[in-house]
Amino acid sequence: MFCKKSTLVKSLLSFAILFASVSATFAQDAAEGETLFKNNCAACHNTSDEVLVGPGLKGVSERRPIEWIVKWVHNPQAVIASGDKYANDLYNKFNKAAMTPYPNFTEPQIKSIIAYIDAANVAPAAPAAGAAPAAGTAAPAAQSSGGMLEVLLVGLLIIMVIVLIALLSIVSTLSKITTAGEGSIEAPLLQRLAENAKALAANSAVKTGILVLALLLGGKATIDAAYGVGIHQGYAPEQPIKFSHKLHAGQYQINCNYCHTGVYAGKGANVPSANICMNCHNAIKRESPEIQKIYNAIENNEPIQWVRVHNLPDLAYFNHSQHTNVGGLECKNCHGEIEKMEVVEQRSSLTMGWCIDCHRETDVNSKGNAYYDKLVEVHNKDSKTPLKVQNIGGLECSKCHY
Repeated sequence: MFCKKSTLVKSLLSFAILFASVSATFAQDAAEGETLFKNNCAACHNTSDEVLVGPGLKGVSERRPIEWIVKWVHNPQAVIASGDKYANDLYNKFNKAAMTPYPNFTEPQIKSIIAYIDAANVAPAAPAAGAAPAAGTAAPAAQSSGGMLEVLLVGLLIIMVIVLIALLSIVSTLSKITTAGEGSIEAPLLQRLAENAKALAANSAVKTGILVLALLLGGKATIDAAYGVGIHQGYAPEQPIKFSHKLHAGQYQINCNYCHTGVYAGKGANVPSANICMNCHNAIKRESPEIQKIYNAIENNEPIQWVRVHNLPDLAYFNHSQHTNVGGLECKNCHGEIEKMEVVEQRSSLTMGWCIDCHRETDVNSKGNAYYDKLVEVHNKDSKTPLKVQNIGGLECSKCHY
């Protein structure tokens, strides 16, 4: 009897280990599939039944076998040309808009995308990108221009002058009372205040104090204005085509990399060309007046004159891939919550001080990067705090100016 129970326990334990292993593999595949889907598929497809540019992908693993899906992803035109009925019906249903082939996707990668789609339809729906942020994630407050400080200083100066005049009047009155008695006070209060004010204005020490205070206020205003030169925080220019990031990046959750192709791989994020817009808009909203502006630009072989919003001076070097790919920073770290902006504006000051503060506070993203292993080891011998960007030369002038 004991032997049977032991065998049963071992069987259950083996099943539990196998189930945990399969679950972990599925979760890992789904996580990889999420990245692949958002970077390559989300511009045209939803994980639900909702039709975007192409069909919704909910239940795609039940509609088609994996072998068919792999062939379709690698070369959809070849599947259509083979006479496959399902492929041709799909092609005709969506106005013969050809899907972009992905021949470099491996079968395991395609399976991971399907795993993510299945997981997205099982798990509770994630909050929309445009939803209000949770507590503790309030948007960064705009920096004060310093104008209120000048108003407060001027107000305090006026109050001090009034108090000083009143004190002089009280002192003058008390001195007259002590020398001549109460009955000798003949001048009205307003007259005495006016006389004291004249005496105060004629005092050389008071004149010097007022002049020094005025110079200090003027100097501070000048310095504040000088520091504000070249800072365009809050700048939100009108673009030649009304493009809504709130719609594209927020509601449709199109990854930034789809349009700004250099954001993870190059120095600059790149302004998208009209051809990228046509990947979607050759099939949807063709008659929109704003979309017609794109067609006109293509027909006339003219670039769209987008107005640059975030513009660093030529004396500063900045590399997008170093921050997004190596550093693992999200776009909103510098640009704010783009997915909630109808019109893009510069949310951060982008000053040198702002960048330096970030380098002082940001931990180095050393996970999975053997380049940093030795640096982290040496740093941890002498410090209990995490390795910061400033510890690897993030404050050296030549990093950004050379």
